[in-house]
Amino acid sequence: MKEKTGFIPLSEKYRPRTIDQVIGQDHLLQTDSILKSMISSSIFHSFILWGPPGSGKTTIARLIEEISHFSFIAFSAVLSGIKEVKDVMKDAENSMKLTGQPTILFIDEIHRFNRSQQDAFLPYVESGSIILIGATTENPSFFIVSALLSRCHVVVLNSLDESALEKIINNVLENEEKHDWFEPEALKLIVALSGGDARKAINILDVLLNQKPNSLPYKKEALEKFLAKKMMLYDKSGEEHYNLISALHKSLRGSDPQAGLYWLARMLESGEDPMYIVRRLVRFASEDVGLADPNALLQAIACKEAIHFLGMPECNVHLSQLVVYLATAPKSNAMESAYIKAREDAYKTGHLPVPLHIRNAPTKLMKNLDYGKEYRYDHDFKYHYFYQKYFPDAMPEKQYYQPSEFGFEKDIQKRLDWWKKLRQEQETPKK
Repeated sequence: MKEKTGFIPLSEKYRPRTIDQVIGQDHLLQTDSILKSMISSSIFHSFILWGPPGSGKTTIARLIEEISHFSFIAFSAVLSGIKEVKDVMKDAENSMKLTGQPTILFIDEIHRFNRSQQDAFLPYVESGSIILIGATTENPSFFIVSALLSRCHVVVLNSLDESALEKIINNVLENEEKHDWFEPEALKLIVALSGGDARKAINILDVLLNQKPNSLPYKKEALEKFLAKKMMLYDKSGEEHYNLISALHKSLRGSDPQAGLYWLARMLESGEDPMYIVRRLVRFASEDVGLADPNALLQAIACKEAIHFLGMPECNVHLSQLVVYLATAPKSNAMESAYIKAREDAYKTGHLPVPLHIRNAPTKLMKNLDYGKEYRYDHDFKYHYFYQKYFPDAMPEKQYYQPSEFGFEKDIQKRLDWWKKLRQEQETPKK
């Protein structure tokens, strides 16, 4: 229905009025879902709405405000201080004592409150004086304190797909009686620019419907020139930051240079610090390539120096070169695996002393205590090798590092086999 109102943003004007009007979150409308059950029964428990921007978090909270017979108070963690919220919680506690009814407290962007601020909710949630509804774009596992999270259900909202956004846009245009203002390809462009965000899609419409276009319908080419460049979905301090670097890392580990370049471009063009990226790639050079290609680490360090020297945007080509090099390099995680095994033994046997024969003896006292006694200087022997036990006396020798069958590690295995052969010859008694 078209509403006869004054100036109201379209995103507010056409906000769903019932849970069944929510588009693109079908899993929340199923009869066995936690949210649908609470709304149907009007029995509410504290919960966290987690989803990307424009997925419907605030809408759901507003719907609960409409149908609930409890007092409903909304705050934004960006605009409100914790003192204001504490005052409301105190009032809610008093109201609970007088009326026996809780207060529903909606906190938008709850992840903006720090740990100690979030802890302030706990006693009121536990006593039942408030029913907390939190909304966040960030993973609650990382941004909501565990004690509070354990007392809340988590309701996950998905980024809206193209069909959902198309339906939302068409509903608005039909109600505004302006569906003929856009060619189909122009509408698809709006969907693409929205990035799964219904609010962004409707706001784009709001701008376009209030313009005085030279000609109608809007064509895709005209919109591309008119609309400002879309900011990519990226938050350098949030979960998407870690999602993208994970995608880059896994693409390189999977030897896919094309996907690696794509995720690199996503990060750089969204404003990521190139030094952060190269730090992760320096780690990758040893974690996932290692001695299968020792040159990988040199390439990574050289790229770091190029970034320091040139900066963005010139250094994008150096990062691209490094990404392709690492993706196409032979892979080995032998170094990381070796260290993990060695670390486990270090924890277990850290009390064992260093054997006397491999201790340094810079003073006479140390020599008198047999530091360095019977140590064999390898360069004095044939092949510059003499077998000695280097592990603690009370600990058996271990094999942590196992070279892979790829790249330079094949040569390393040959060397290890050769030293093993020399040891066996040394240990075999001469007849």
